[in-house]
Amino acid sequence: MSMGMVFALIGAVLSTALAGIGSAWGVGVAGQAAAGVVSEDPEQFAKVLILQLLPGTQGIYGLLVTFITLSNIGILGGTPITDTNTGLMYLFACLPIAIVGLVSAFHQGKTSVASIGIVAKKPDQFGKAMLFPAMVETYAILALLISILSITNIH
Repeated sequence: MSMGMVFALIGAVLSTALAGIGSAWGVGVAGQAAAGVVSEDPEQFAKVLILQLLPGTQGIYGLLVTFITLSNIGILGGTPITDTNTGLMYLFACLPIAIVGLVSAFHQGKTSVASIGIVAKKPDQFGKAMLFPAMVETYAILALLISILSITNIH
């Protein structure tokens, strides 16, 4: 296996692992808060579930970048890469969603907890509560876009 392939695989692994770690943490803390609300008011289950799930998207974004990378480097078809510089380009192209996915999922989880608190006290304010964690999502989407654009333009 070439060093180029090794570097590209490291990038693919990081995009799934780091974004996934952030999502697992974010969904976990939001789930704890959601469970507390549902124990007091089961009617709020659907609202708090949506808020809990929001930090999970970064893990999905990281996985998407991994699949695109594996397809482009010859692991899931195509011609395997051998050039070290190309492998490094894939590694660096995966880093935006890896790093931003980790950090944004962490903060989105904390923001979701706060929004779940809003729903607990004022269920009619769900729409407003949803906006706070959605704003954090914006940066994960931007990082996803940069990673995909970078990966698909490596020649």
